[in-house]
Amino acid sequence: MTHTAQQYDALFSGLIGQDYDMLKLICPFAAEMSRLVGQEVGALAQQATAPFAVIELGGGTGITTLAILSADPNLTLLSIDNEPTMQNQAKAALGDWVEQGRLTFALNDALSALTALPDASSDIIASAYTLHNFEATYRQAVLQQCHRVLKPGGHFINGDRYALDDIDAHTRNTQREVASYFKVLTEITRLDLLEHWIIHLFSDESENHIMREGIALQQMREAGFTAIDIKLRQDVNALLTATRLTTTKPTTTKPTITTP
Repeated sequence: MTHTAQQYDALFSGLIGQDYDMLKLICPFAAEMSRLVGQEVGALAQQATAPFAVIELGGGTGITTLAILSADPNLTLLSIDNEPTMQNQAKAALGDWVEQGRLTFALNDALSALTALPDASSDIIASAYTLHNFEATYRQAVLQQCHRVLKPGGHFINGDRYALDDIDAHTRNTQREVASYFKVLTEITRLDLLEHWIIHLFSDESENHIMREGIALQQMREAGFTAIDIKLRQDVNALLTATRLTTTKPTTTKPTITTP
């Protein structure tokens, strides 16, 4: 199923409502990234000869969930999130897909949910703006579990904040992002949201959370992924795809995990 930009926005505004409209206002490329993740999933699903099983990490209020579900009528989706308030919003908005048997929810953190799943049980693991929230060693463990849960030939798709290795360039990108927050949110007198986004950004940029591109790609290689590709980048935002090509279990040291 394909959508024009106008159809896509109408679909999301109707089902996700204020969450989608506010995201487009504050972080327009974040809303676009959800669409791009769904587009990548759809392109792969449409090449398949059997229904695709997809796992979404960090479903939130359902913006990327809806993009994935809209991408192909035959795929099934397990959406994982450990925040009940946001997941309940997604359940309310996407109840039709649940009734159709295409969508199920898991209220759990990503690592615990993935660890409970069988080996080689999913065709695609997809996410948008979730992994960068994880502490670095937890993120590494999540990537290892993603590799285990994917079928050989399965795909990993992530639209997220990948900090540039060039620290000065990344700082300039972040400064432009912060300036945009101030411009947009002061104009609509939403200083409460401005405070929220600035505080969240401090967490994103902290040394134990920041997902710098070079280190992130190395973690993926260590987890066993191949064909790792940054397909698109806009400032701090990037769309990454990767593949599990073999059944060989990667040799890695077990990190100390701190659940977010």
